[in-house]
Amino acid sequence: MIRPKMESFHQFRLWVLAFCFLTFQSCNGFYLPGSYPHKYDVGDDLWVKVNSLTSIDTEIPFSYYSLPFCQPEGGVKDSAENLGELLMGDRIENSPYRFKMFTNESEVVLCRVDKLSADQFKILKKRIDEMYQVNLILDNLPAIRFTKKDDYVLRWTGYPVGIKVQDVYYMFNHLKFNVLVHKYEETNVARVMGTGDAAEMIPPIGKEKSEKPGWMVVGFEVIPCSIMHNADSVKNSKMYSRYPSPIKCDPSTVAMPIKEGQPLTFTYEVTFEESDIKWPSRWDAYLKMEGAKVHWFSILNSLMVITFLAGIVLVIFLRTVRRDLTRYEELDKEAQAQMNEELSGWKLVVGDVFRAPSNPSLLCIMVGNGVQILGMAVVTILFAALGFMSPASRGTLITGMLFIYMILGVAAGYAAVRLWRTVGCGDQKGWASVAWKSACFFPGIAFLILTTLNFLLWGSHSTGAIPFSLFVILILLWFCISVPLTLVGGYFGAKAPHLEYPVRTNQIPREIPQQRYPSWLLVLGAGTLPFGTLFIELFFIMSSIWMGRVYYVFGFLFIVMILLVVVCAEVSLVLTYMHLCVEDWRWWWKSFFASGSVAIYIFLYSVNYLVFDLKSLSGPVSATLYLGYSLFMVLAIMLATGTVGFLSSFWFVYYLFSSVKLD
Repeated sequence: MIRPKMESFHQFRLWVLAFCFLTFQSCNGFYLPGSYPHKYDVGDDLWVKVNSLTSIDTEIPFSYYSLPFCQPEGGVKDSAENLGELLMGDRIENSPYRFKMFTNESEVVLCRVDKLSADQFKILKKRIDEMYQVNLILDNLPAIRFTKKDDYVLRWTGYPVGIKVQDVYYMFNHLKFNVLVHKYEETNVARVMGTGDAAEMIPPIGKEKSEKPGWMVVGFEVIPCSIMHNADSVKNSKMYSRYPSPIKCDPSTVAMPIKEGQPLTFTYEVTFEESDIKWPSRWDAYLKMEGAKVHWFSILNSLMVITFLAGIVLVIFLRTVRRDLTRYEELDKEAQAQMNEELSGWKLVVGDVFRAPSNPSLLCIMVGNGVQILGMAVVTILFAALGFMSPASRGTLITGMLFIYMILGVAAGYAAVRLWRTVGCGDQKGWASVAWKSACFFPGIAFLILTTLNFLLWGSHSTGAIPFSLFVILILLWFCISVPLTLVGGYFGAKAPHLEYPVRTNQIPREIPQQRYPSWLLVLGAGTLPFGTLFIELFFIMSSIWMGRVYYVFGFLFIVMILLVVVCAEVSLVLTYMHLCVEDWRWWWKSFFASGSVAIYIFLYSVNYLVFDLKSLSGPVSATLYLGYSLFMVLAIMLATGTVGFLSSFWFVYYLFSSVKLD
């Protein structure tokens, strides 16, 4: 009787597994969000979408249809966008470019734009001078362009609007597309879950045999050409009709100069090529950017050096503190009493070390915001490293960061109010004010910076400007989600027991001896060590943001961030100990800025990057945008790293004076 029951249980388990598999498969469970494959049959329509025009010269995106390009027959329509895409300045719209799966077409007439007006001619020349790129998208893949230079193959996303040769402006009015496709493979549950009885019991998903083989898009290449068309010959031609004469696309020559009052004719051709590239690997062409080896080796070298240096600092530091504690604990009571009269160094400030700092509420608010930003960074980078925020999922990185930041308002309120009660020796008075200010401090500064920059973008008629409706949505998210969650966290922080100091604080503050050198000078210089852990990675992040390169090594970034947290904690500990040793008990703010001062060096690096790497950046508006966004970034980094330094120093001071109780 036992065996049949075991067999029936085994069969039941298999069917449960099969049901779970079918459920996940129907929900695209085997593919990350936004990255599931789309099956096309031969002859199915493929529509190309267009994104904003971009330039590394100005960093100001513009709408594709701000230039005299062909418009789709049904009118321009916005594609489904998420919050992150809008905040990044992406404006994805439909286009008239239409392909048929596995159907090669040539000499296809797109449209004829009537005479260029003076304004159109002027803005077209300006966009060519500013090296604007046209960004096309097919099946969520950006168009990629290959060029050769000194036996090297360079990869570019998009293609230039035009080119200037000997003071004559030429436009790329013919596009040669090459679409790489791979045969669609039906997923068989039995192949995934095993063989034997399971393979016989669990049927494959879908039909037994597909009548027509399906295809997946795995590559999208474009070659722009400048062709001198006879505008009169297509005057009465309809969209997608055939151009009356053969078109030879040679990217090395240009032949279509633009002139005011002259019509423009746009054509294209498309070829389909079966490729061995499988669907999960189709983004490899975009991620194989130049300098990859330098990237890997530089980060690895930086990690090894900083880990070694941080290890030395930690060992020396622990040995010094332990020696002081051991010497004191080995003395008998009479010797301890005598030693108390002859105290020196950090033991002298026992009655002042926990004296409340100046502006305690501001410190609590900044620490609360730092906890929130640091938590957001850890969770976001971890999810990105796991692939949930890949480049294929456009805009999910920013959307995810915003969502996680709002949820972690609970942590911000809790940390700020708990610290406030600890500083006030358990007094709950004013906790609601601290929680409210924590909810408004960093978002308020960010709102001020972004609003100022947004006015500049609005004045430039850029798609990078946040629409007014989105501003309203962001404010509602702030006040309806983030602020209440921060107040809830503050409530729990007020109810939680505060930390009781291990020693009493004297009523009269101890006089601090005159120092040989300004202590703040040492605090500002302490940021160099944390900066050394991330300056190489910072170059790649800056290149991703401002040079249009794809950043994808989030695993390395996660390691660098953990290392940065460790180094910030160690640097702050060492400086706090040094200040206590010279009888300087004002360690609260100094421990915060000892690690937070890394933000100063990051901002200086940003200025250096602007001067030497973005030297082609044109116009005061572009430079102001760059510096504004850099200021926003370094403010967030200062709060996060400063919080790490302060909390580690607080723990150290608490532990140190808990071990040796002096009366």
